[in-house]
Amino acid sequence: MPVNRVNNPEFTSAYLAKVEKQAIKNGFGSVDAYLKSLVKKDGEKHRPKENAFKRAKLNRLKNIYKTSKGQILHGDSLDWLHSPKNANSVDLLMTSPPFGLITKKAYGNENSEDYCAWFRQFAEGFSKALKDDGSLVIDISGSWIKGHPVRSLYHFDLLQMLCKEYGFYLCQEHYWWNPGTMPSPAAWVTIERSRVKDAVNCIWWLSKSPRPKASNLEILNPYSTKMEAVLKNGIKSGTRPSGHQVTQNFNKDNGGAIPSNLLAIANTESNGVYFDFCKRYEIPIHPARFPQSLPEYFIKFLTKKGDLVVDPFGGSSITGYVAEKLGRKWRSIEMKHEYAFGGIGRFMDKKPYKSLVTKYAIHSPCSVIIKEK
Repeated sequence: MPVNRVNNPEFTSAYLAKVEKQAIKNGFGSVDAYLKSLVKKDGEKHRPKENAFKRAKLNRLKNIYKTSKGQILHGDSLDWLHSPKNANSVDLLMTSPPFGLITKKAYGNENSEDYCAWFRQFAEGFSKALKDDGSLVIDISGSWIKGHPVRSLYHFDLLQMLCKEYGFYLCQEHYWWNPGTMPSPAAWVTIERSRVKDAVNCIWWLSKSPRPKASNLEILNPYSTKMEAVLKNGIKSGTRPSGHQVTQNFNKDNGGAIPSNLLAIANTESNGVYFDFCKRYEIPIHPARFPQSLPEYFIKFLTKKGDLVVDPFGGSSITGYVAEKLGRKWRSIEMKHEYAFGGIGRFMDKKPYKSLVTKYAIHSPCSVIIKEK
């Protein structure tokens, strides 16, 4: 579990004050985070880019948009996460932080080599703000080692850090497959043809306790044609060659099929109320939006109506918009003013919320037979 403030008779008040001063100087918001950063593998870098304590004081959160259920806030989410008034208040932290990529993006991503060091201040804040039965869901993309067709391990390092140092449990990993992904990286996929296109994001579902609030009855999929036939005609009980016991319980209609942890969701949104709003006010469209079906899945799965959903890297406020439509309380916190303001466009859509229903086929490997020349 997270380490508490040092309470050791060998540490005098004067010495502890020196440690705290050093923590702030090195960019950590507390002694806790600073001491955690010292417990590291040889050679691992922990160099925060900025002084988190000073930044939180300078960037007080400003309300950009408000409804009866939630707010878009402009500023540093560390201020909100570390505030005592928000401790143990959040049912779901659903977010997609800036990825650790090779090249810099407009939304301000971090270098993959320094990613864990930068993320520590947020990890501590997540632990403070989250309820004991709440969930932390992080959508995170992998990255490549610069100049080589091999992968970075930064997102796995992040997962290890969150569990081993901050006491989170990995409830279940999910994988978001985006069928509309363009073939990339081009150097390895379309030119050298030594890799396949990178179309899957890892999604870490974490919690502070082994049994967070969750119900898969809220996210059922339609039954397959084969399962509908089983429900209609019945199934023969017995032991299958795999060793699985099949009973008459398989004939029970539960209203739908239990989904898998592979989420097939295209991210091809290119028009709509949000885009119209941004164009009208000449606001840059956020380049790293995720589709509404992604937060919808986890909000339905892990929360109930009236629960609090928070996105500390709010972007275009799609998480807040979906939470609003599903009857949850919410906060969307975004550092860049233009993106925070653009998020208002989401809420200009006054139509009743409608889930996006799509079907995708996953082909078996080597489905195309290449004729020999």
